[in-house]
Amino acid sequence: MNILFVIDRVELKYFEFNDLVTNFWLIKEFLLRKNEVFITTIDKLSLKSGIAYACGYVTYEADGNIFYDKSKEYAFKIEDFQLVMFRPDPPVDLDYINATYIFDFVDRNKTVILNDTKAIRDFNEKLHAVLFKDLMPKNIVTASKAEIIEFLRENNEIILKPLNKCFGAGVMFLKAGDKNTSVIINSMTNNGTNMVMVQKYLPQARNGDKRVLIFKDTVFEYCVRKLPGNNDFKFNEHRDENIKKDILTSVEKENFKVLARELNKRGIYMAGLDVVESKILEINVTSPCYFIREINNAFGINFEKIIADNLLTFVNEFILNSKN
Repeated sequence: MNILFVIDRVELKYFEFNDLVTNFWLIKEFLLRKNEVFITTIDKLSLKSGIAYACGYVTYEADGNIFYDKSKEYAFKIEDFQLVMFRPDPPVDLDYINATYIFDFVDRNKTVILNDTKAIRDFNEKLHAVLFKDLMPKNIVTASKAEIIEFLRENNEIILKPLNKCFGAGVMFLKAGDKNTSVIINSMTNNGTNMVMVQKYLPQARNGDKRVLIFKDTVFEYCVRKLPGNNDFKFNEHRDENIKKDILTSVEKENFKVLARELNKRGIYMAGLDVVESKILEINVTSPCYFIREINNAFGINFEKIIADNLLTFVNEFILNSKN
């Protein structure tokens, strides 16, 4: 099978030996199974006479690591791949959105795209979590300073999040009475012009949040807890001491299976939920980190093999159905 990974530009720069990254493990596993795997970034996509192209590199495995030859860049039709893993990191800015438009010209009967770029474009990781409002902490989405101040008054402690970033970038904690309240709100909303997600702060977040992993309608039993680091209120550094083994409750499993089925209807099959007190903080769909290295160490498994099995089965079923 020919497989294309659209990865982040920073990830391309530090591609080799980067076993903190989900793509590292999946690419390595696909290569070990004798698939051809290419990598590219969104700035290397193009459209020529209505045909979607990408320039990129061939990857290879050696001594347990993955590499690519930086001196050999190839051009190829995206439809030549049976599977595209679209996984650039936010911010979901205009360049990101334009990259998703390129894939509107890829025949979905020839190529499986995960997650589907149309679905990603239509699903904001913070805002659309409100589709499952019964599973979320109390929240509002607004650019209004007055509404945020009122929400702060009602809830005493709140979290403000930009709608288009990742890895906790720009996320702020605010407590009633803070002398910097106006400055923080004005900065977050760009003086009332940019909407933000505002959530009631859950005290249990001091002990970290769970990363719950989904593929199709499967909610994996393997789970990690991301702990706040560097005296911060949130997980902000991907280090071993900040990631611990965790488990899901039976209620969480059932609730998140329902959520997974709803995501599937929207063309989203790979997702990572950030969860505190059984409440969803956000739904990561752009490039969800599966914490494969940490899960392997914690549970004594090869999680990348499980995910690859699921992915290849999904694609092979698609190919079989398209032939029929």
